[in-house]
Amino acid sequence: MSREKNLVKNTFVLSIGTFLPKLATFITLPILTGCLTKEEYGTYDLITVLASLLLPAVTLQLQTAAFRFLIDCRQDEEKKKDIITNIYLFITLTSIVTLVVTYFVLSKYDSTLRIVICLYFFADILANAARQIVRGLSANMSYSVSAILASLGKMIFAIVFVWYLHIGLFGATLALLASELISLVYLFIRQKLFRYISPKHLSFSTLKEMLGFSWPVVPNQMSLWVMQLSDRLVVTSFMGVAVNAVYAVANKLPSLLTLAQNTFTMAWQENASIASKDEDAGKYYSSMFKAYYDLIAGFLGVLIALTPLLFKLLVRNNYDEAYNHIAILYMALFFRSICSFLGGIYVAYKKTKSIGITSMLAAICNLTVDLSMIHFIGLYAASGSTLISYVFLFLYRMKDVKKLVKITYDYKHIIIVMLIMVAECGLCMMRYWVFDVINIVLSVIVFIVLNKDFTVKMFKAGKNAVKKFSKKIFKRKKKDN
Repeated sequence: MSREKNLVKNTFVLSIGTFLPKLATFITLPILTGCLTKEEYGTYDLITVLASLLLPAVTLQLQTAAFRFLIDCRQDEEKKKDIITNIYLFITLTSIVTLVVTYFVLSKYDSTLRIVICLYFFADILANAARQIVRGLSANMSYSVSAILASLGKMIFAIVFVWYLHIGLFGATLALLASELISLVYLFIRQKLFRYISPKHLSFSTLKEMLGFSWPVVPNQMSLWVMQLSDRLVVTSFMGVAVNAVYAVANKLPSLLTLAQNTFTMAWQENASIASKDEDAGKYYSSMFKAYYDLIAGFLGVLIALTPLLFKLLVRNNYDEAYNHIAILYMALFFRSICSFLGGIYVAYKKTKSIGITSMLAAICNLTVDLSMIHFIGLYAASGSTLISYVFLFLYRMKDVKKLVKITYDYKHIIIVMLIMVAECGLCMMRYWVFDVINIVLSVIVFIVLNKDFTVKMFKAGKNAVKKFSKKIFKRKKKDN
């Protein structure tokens, strides 16, 4: 199978596990914003962000080594046992110690809520490690199914605990815990991960080798924590939890862009790692950069055009202020997406130190702008600093990645597409139906022009699917007659 076909296949399979979780998030958004107070929802948002950004760093990001190291030993059962055993031993011990400390740090909350929060954090860490392991074992479908189970669990349990039983923040947190446990149990049973865990395979040398790869990713993870969680913490400290809830809602629609980005990035890391050994790696990376840039820009344009409608459908009126920040966050997440693509090349060459250094510089930029401007422009300091930091990271990585591989960029094309996206954001912020219609037409045209090959292939695939379906129907009717 060619590199491109393998990438498309993996992207499609992984998209199943990323689309439904996002869909479930948006289904539960009206329930959470409607049933929780702004203070409760602001706290809930902080809990989820901490779980996804802060706690993985406690494990020294060893779970990220699972994916990269297992790719190189998919045919070696003993080596797989060495890797998986040492990963779970290390992250279990470090997590338990950290969560005991976390319990006492969260002293202002009820003890029962603190226990549930800590259990959720622990389940999230173990489940996340299991997902990276099954990806390394090339079991992408199991990865997607586990993500689907987790998302359906969050949706169902949120409806039961928050909407039906009315147990507020405790119920919302309990829903997170239950969904992660379901996902974790599924992966262990479906992929029989317990077969790979044995005291006989404890190896300090294996652990040391993996930590050598993973620990430089910690600064990257902490930098992401600074760029995303620090905005929440700064806003909460200077403007209150209720305003943080507004900012959290503002991030919900732009996060749809990460649906396409995260899916592709996961598949891309695998392809980039395999292609790094090829002679034409630079040429391949260059062509994929342009294709990815145009695809993300096309998706972003369509999402921007649909924002006025989606905002009315998914968000309550008392969060209307959040709309003013969405366009800024759209552009920030666009640059984050391109940075993730370039980060995949770092992973391919096992240059995780470069990921950490570049992310740390961007985080410093983010926090500096945020703290210096919060008193002058309020909540716009949070969204603005996020955009500025990702633009900086994008420009830095574009140049830095050339040290690893000869990759070329069409700068004129990059700038023109960027200006078009800025224009689309401007029309979105007008909040007038005429401009909304113009934006929809413009976004469709831009998507088709930028992604002609992709559009043609999708059209042909749809056409062939309709033909096959029609033939089946015709044959059935012919048999019945």
